[in-house]
Amino acid sequence: MKKVMVANRGEIAVRIIRACRDHGVASVAVFADADADALFVSLADEAYALDGLSPKDSYLDVEKLIAIARRSGADAVHPGYGFLSENATFAKAVVAADLTWIGPDPATIEALGDKLKAREIARKVGAPLVAGSDGALSDAADALVFARRFGLPIAIKAAHGGGGRGMKIARHLDEVEEMFNSATREAIAAFGRGECYVEQFLDRPRHIEAQVLADRHGTVLVVGTRDCSLQRRNQKLVEEAPAPFLSDEQRDVIHKAARDICTAAGYVGAGTVEFLLSSDGVISFLEVNTRLQVEHPVSEETTGLDLVIEQFRIAEGHALPFAEMPEPRGHAIEFRINIEDPVRGFLPFAGRITRFSPPSGPGVRLDTGVASGSAVPPMFDSLVAKLIVWAPDRNKAIARARRAMAEFEIDGVPSVLPFHRAVLAHPDFAGSDFRVHTRWIETDFAGHLDAQQRPEPEDCEEMFTGHVEIDGKRVALRLPVTFLALLGRRAGPAEEKPKKVESDETALLAPVPGNLVHWTVADGDHVEKGTVVAMMDAMKMETNVSAPHAGILTIAAEAGSFQQAGAVLAHIRPASEALSSTPKGRVRPEASK
Repeated sequence: MKKVMVANRGEIAVRIIRACRDHGVASVAVFADADADALFVSLADEAYALDGLSPKDSYLDVEKLIAIARRSGADAVHPGYGFLSENATFAKAVVAADLTWIGPDPATIEALGDKLKAREIARKVGAPLVAGSDGALSDAADALVFARRFGLPIAIKAAHGGGGRGMKIARHLDEVEEMFNSATREAIAAFGRGECYVEQFLDRPRHIEAQVLADRHGTVLVVGTRDCSLQRRNQKLVEEAPAPFLSDEQRDVIHKAARDICTAAGYVGAGTVEFLLSSDGVISFLEVNTRLQVEHPVSEETTGLDLVIEQFRIAEGHALPFAEMPEPRGHAIEFRINIEDPVRGFLPFAGRITRFSPPSGPGVRLDTGVASGSAVPPMFDSLVAKLIVWAPDRNKAIARARRAMAEFEIDGVPSVLPFHRAVLAHPDFAGSDFRVHTRWIETDFAGHLDAQQRPEPEDCEEMFTGHVEIDGKRVALRLPVTFLALLGRRAGPAEEKPKKVESDETALLAPVPGNLVHWTVADGDHVEKGTVVAMMDAMKMETNVSAPHAGILTIAAEAGSFQQAGAVLAHIRPASEALSSTPKGRVRPEASK
């Protein structure tokens, strides 16, 4: 390989670009409109615009990505994580374009990306498994049948999902239907397919995973384990390696199952096999992620391997450096730095980081996609950086993490830093008796967190596309509409800015920037205080919009539209006022289901 196109953004794009430098190959960045000034764009050897604002029109557009790879002269593609990293269609398109795909073979992605097929592979090799549906369920009624037969809680999962998206945990029968439908919607939005299956859910489990590397010479190497139990909304916040508080027998079971599953699937490249571990010691296979994980740095810190460079070497046909992994050295903990407000249920925010002052010193690593002045766009994931600490043992790593977190400062937008500081002081995490599980934040964490600055979100700047002639060649030109306005040139009508009526007590405002997925009530319905009236897709996760008070709801924003935080979605007026203000002959539209 001589030139690698990075089909991703943010901190993982920076990580891969740096690995390209270390490996002696050139890097090509691709960027959406909102990322034009992002750190990864400036670090790459070359950068090309995707001419789009939304994920669908940029990082998920296969044709654009392949066209840029050809245009740039790249001979390989690294997909990072998220977006198209586990998309077999994209992998096939890369291979068909005579480019090197830095990842598992497309057929393997298909087999293991289908969670039902992955379960079948796990069953055949004897990996531990809880009961699950035989295939994708046709509707929520089938999920209810399963729940009544095997008991609650149950996990509803997207068959083609991953990363916690399209996954819901139902603990009561009366919530199975809505959670099944919600998982289906989330799966369609994130992965383009909505098939879901169900399985028994081990209550209060730990999330344990095994990092795997496999080459084309028959070696399948289990690099080590990680604990990723500290999660919110089924997405990880803190990860550590090696997974602490495991018996030798449990570690052996996880290593063997991970190796056997990947061997049976003909796996090549870096991947992760995930398991749940119940409080009474029951282990169950969860899924295989056919990509590099967000939390890969903790495995790197405890093994000395550069997993991205190993991905490069495997794609080039080289053998792995070990037949068996040596014992891990020391302990590493990773803290995901998300632009979210823990006080408000970890709601994601968009805005501009006015100050980004990370820690440094012995044993401290920072993987970041931002710096002071960077913008956090509303249409992408809220993860902007990762703080990784290493020390000779877990207690020393926790002490070092406390020091690092005390130094870390982010201004301009809310972040999860206060939560991480609270976790490091909590005996459930930092004590000798590890009591963290995947729902610990929702059920056990009771730390007091101070409210943070919640700025007005910045509007995403509309871009004008035109063409200019340079040395006889026609060249595409993209400029912000506001810039053209300064030049006195009209570039076409810009989208109307969302109206904010913050002084209007009847206004129902968007709690986060994102897509208004659907209304759960109809225009003109009477709603009670606390009723969930709409669903928003905020940074790839569904967020409920609830009525702040009772009254008659009048819809002001259409389902399917993008809304800034603070935009007026509807008005909720007292019944008498609402009836008197409704024009005669008005037809109330039905809710979008």
